[in-house]
Amino acid sequence: MSKKSVIGLLAVALLAGASYYVVKHGIPGRHAPAHRGAPAQTVAAQTAQMQTWQPAMELVGELRASKGADLALQVSGIVQSLSFESGDTVQAGAPLLRLVADDQAAKLDSLKATAEVNALILKRDTEQLKIKAVSQATVDNDEANLKNAKALVAQQQALVAQYSLTAAFAGRLGIRGVDLGQYLSAGTTIVTLQALDPLFADFFVPQQFFGRLKVGQPTKVKVDSFPGQEFAAAVSAINAKVETGSRNVKVRAVLNNPDGRLVPGMFAKVALEIDAAEKFVTLPQTAIVSNPYGSTVFVLDKGADGKGLVARETFVKLGQARGDFVAVVSGLKEGETVVVAGQIKLRNGTPVVIDNNNIPEAKLDPKVSD
Repeated sequence: MSKKSVIGLLAVALLAGASYYVVKHGIPGRHAPAHRGAPAQTVAAQTAQMQTWQPAMELVGELRASKGADLALQVSGIVQSLSFESGDTVQAGAPLLRLVADDQAAKLDSLKATAEVNALILKRDTEQLKIKAVSQATVDNDEANLKNAKALVAQQQALVAQYSLTAAFAGRLGIRGVDLGQYLSAGTTIVTLQALDPLFADFFVPQQFFGRLKVGQPTKVKVDSFPGQEFAAAVSAINAKVETGSRNVKVRAVLNNPDGRLVPGMFAKVALEIDAAEKFVTLPQTAIVSNPYGSTVFVLDKGADGKGLVARETFVKLGQARGDFVAVVSGLKEGETVVVAGQIKLRNGTPVVIDNNNIPEAKLDPKVSD
């Protein structure tokens, strides 16, 4: 065996021995056992509690309108009238804008007059046919002329309608992009119309969770504009394919927005509830001491004489965090008293006195004001 191999084996053995020592005796240095007769240290402590948490994935998404469109006309012309202001709430079919269409309206009147004449000719020839004054071919030709005239009228009516803009659905208008008297080219965006209640939240879920998705699944949505607030939503649709680039599946949730505070395009944080609720032993996150060896907490036990409390350091395995709390998967039991402030003064066996007068209350859903 080469010299380098021997050195490598010795290094591995030393690391393994150090890890065993840490697990058995605690972290060396400041956490060495306290000397007998050491003065009591004042700390803050709380009891480890069992809480029921609903497992959830934190995802990012975007808010979309249930109906949304940038309104435009398919013909060109000069704006003759405007019937809305920026930010108006409108109903479906409400008139919004009209272009100058005098020549098209005049042509429509002419076509209507021609149709009326054709109708009179057909009526007269039908009566003449009864007394054999005209042939059947004449009446048939009159009927064709009338149908053609009516078709031309309908065509012109559709063209005239293109010079007017109405709300395609109920919603809120955005900022007006045109003014009275302005010339508009076909396709120019006039204003955006967005239906704000309900809204959609679109987000992506990793494909390994595809089998755990279902319509109606509860979700919670947060936006930066309203910190600390959650908006209830539910999954309404799951895409029929997985995106080939990211291997994520697109999911859509629907949420009510009756007051219109949320608007399409907002960045959203989506908490998707998965599986059944679970129970965890939980602690305030301030109780956790993180170091290269792992995460530890100081548990308070009764002293050897049955009086007072002494600190005992123990390793814990942590789960998910929520608000000011963190779940402890192993290493701690419900009901044990754990130090949440003042750990820096402690070693194994240090006598302690509890004083909780100056510690803030830990919360699952802390607000900015907290």
